[in-house]
Amino acid sequence: MPKRPCPCASAISASGVADLPEDAIVEERFLAASGPGGQNVNKVATAVQLRVDVFRLGLPPYAYQQLKTLAGTKMTSAGELVITARKFRTQEANRSDARERVAELIDKAMERQAKRRPTKPSKAAKARRVDEKKGRATIKAGRGKVSFD
Repeated sequence: MPKRPCPCASAISASGVADLPEDAIVEERFLAASGPGGQNVNKVATAVQLRVDVFRLGLPPYAYQQLKTLAGTKMTSAGELVITARKFRTQEANRSDARERVAELIDKAMERQAKRRPTKPSKAAKARRVDEKKGRATIKAGRGKVSFD
């Protein structure tokens, strides 16, 4: 099935920040980050913790279920998706990274899984399997103890 883009998060604006519905974003908090930045890390809160209310995104049930699976521990019991971005040295870069990661998760969740169609082996396949089993059985039977009666 062709991949359909998510209407709620796939668009990226000119600034490089993924467009999430503003009512879906519960909180955007800046934290002190570890990682690159030297002494600046100790002074400036550059990491971003983004909280998104999944119910306000208007996802279909299959996508919501898949998002829960993909998000794992990033999804709270209240239905909030918590993404922490601290890869970059600036708030804006981390902010756009967090939004892009949310958009990627939603896009992956929107992909429908192919339905499994159960199949049955043919008679010829069953016969081949039985013949192979019989062949292995005779080989193994030949390995037994030799009696000189």
